[in-house]
Amino acid sequence: MIHIEAESLGAAWLGIAGRVLAEGRESSYDGLPIRELAHALLQVRHPNPDDGIIARHADPERLAWMRANFTDQALVPELGDARSYASRLFDYAATGTDQVAWVISRLRDDPTSRSATITTFEPLTDTSYIPCVSVLDFWIPSGAVDLVVYAHSIDFGAKGYGNLVQLAEILDRVAGELGRSVGSLTFIIKSAHVYETEYAYMNEVLGTDRLLQELR
Repeated sequence: MIHIEAESLGAAWLGIAGRVLAEGRESSYDGLPIRELAHALLQVRHPNPDDGIIARHADPERLAWMRANFTDQALVPELGDARSYASRLFDYAATGTDQVAWVISRLRDDPTSRSATITTFEPLTDTSYIPCVSVLDFWIPSGAVDLVVYAHSIDFGAKGYGNLVQLAEILDRVAGELGRSVGSLTFIIKSAHVYETEYAYMNEVLGTDRLLQELR
């Protein structure tokens, strides 16, 4: 298990991306070459979605695409017209079920609950596309709202930073509705990888003098 502890989302992103490039094995995903680490655990102590490192080094178009995926319930053409994360979270299986509202209600009624757990997986209709982020598990172990997330795979070259930002946005929303502070974000990933097409980009970001100063 690769374990990354970080203060911020950006530091977590670059920490795991650096480990993937330095230690990952060569493999492939959907027929494309990747470098991959199995079984990664990221723990972010202060998951602020307005992360300075991500704002400086991420691709704005990719951030916008991921934000739309989490906020717009339209089908996603780039994913074979799969249902977006927004539709899965706020209209689960097209039943009108708002899972985030359900989490808030469950934790408001019982702050000690260990089962305020929701999923993006819709097994009756998900066949060709299986969502990367599949489980969001909220709890309040010591006053603040923590979030534990599971993903079968995350691309930390092009999309992972967007996933982190949007998950932190959801955590902010739940904590705010409950009148509690934001706790930690724990991200469990079976396959943490970077596509070969992103090697140069990630090596450039990781090698900047400014970045080295940011992470000191």
